[in-house]
Amino acid sequence: MTVDLFIPCFVDQVYPETGMNLVKILRKAGVDVQYNPEQTCCGQMAFNSGFWDEAKKLGGKFLKDFPNDRPVVGPSASCAGFVRNSYQELFHNTSNHLEYKRLVKNMYEITDFLVNQLGVIDLGASFPHKVTFHDSCAGLREYGLKTEARMLLSKVNGLELVEMENRHVCCGFGGTFSVKNEAISVAMAEQKVQHALDTEAEYIVSTDLSCLMHQQAYINKQKLPIRTIHIVDILASGW
Repeated sequence: MTVDLFIPCFVDQVYPETGMNLVKILRKAGVDVQYNPEQTCCGQMAFNSGFWDEAKKLGGKFLKDFPNDRPVVGPSASCAGFVRNSYQELFHNTSNHLEYKRLVKNMYEITDFLVNQLGVIDLGASFPHKVTFHDSCAGLREYGLKTEARMLLSKVNGLELVEMENRHVCCGFGGTFSVKNEAISVAMAEQKVQHALDTEAEYIVSTDLSCLMHQQAYINKQKLPIRTIHIVDILASGW
C-alpha cells in the first residue's frame, strides 16, 4: 500500500520530529510513503474563525496537493476531522465537489489508520514510563476516535497507562479560542494538567499536538513535574 503523508502546520513548524516519526512507523507497518512538499494548511483555523472565503481558498489548494485516490494519513485528529466534516460545507455542489468527495473518504488520522485500516496494534515500541491520555475534543467528538490510541498504547513495552479524572473534558486550547479567551483557556489548562498530575504520570499523551502544546506551555510556566508527548513519538520509541 502507498499513502500520501499529510503534515499539519503545527507539526511542520513546531514538532518536525513527530512528522519524521510518522514516516518511521508507517514504514514499520509495511506502507510506502509519498510526501508532497508543496502542501500547506488545510484551512481549519480560517474556517473556525469565520473566514470561510480564505478557508475555501486554502482548501482548494489542499485538494490539489492530494490528487491521488489513495489514503492520506496525518498525525492530527483535529485537521483530519476538519477535512472529513467541514469540506462539505466549503465544496458541496461546487466545481470541487468530486475532488472533495474523493479526499474525504481517503483522509485518516494515524491511530485510526493503523488499527482500523491496517489491523496493526503492536509496532514493537518500548517506552518504560507511566502516562495518562488526553482525549482531544477534535479526536473524540469530531473525528470519532474512541479506543484506537489506547489499544496501541497497551502494546507498548514498559508503558503504564493511568486514566485521569474528566479525561474527556477540553484542555482549553480550541484554536483561536485560547487567544480570544485567554483567562478561561488558561484555567482549563490548569484543571487538565492538575488531573494529569493527580495520576502521578510522567507524560500526558494525545493524538493532537495543538492540545499538547497548550498544556506544555502551562506546565513550563508553572515548572510542573510532567511532560507532554504525541502518541506517534511513543510508537516510534525503542526500535
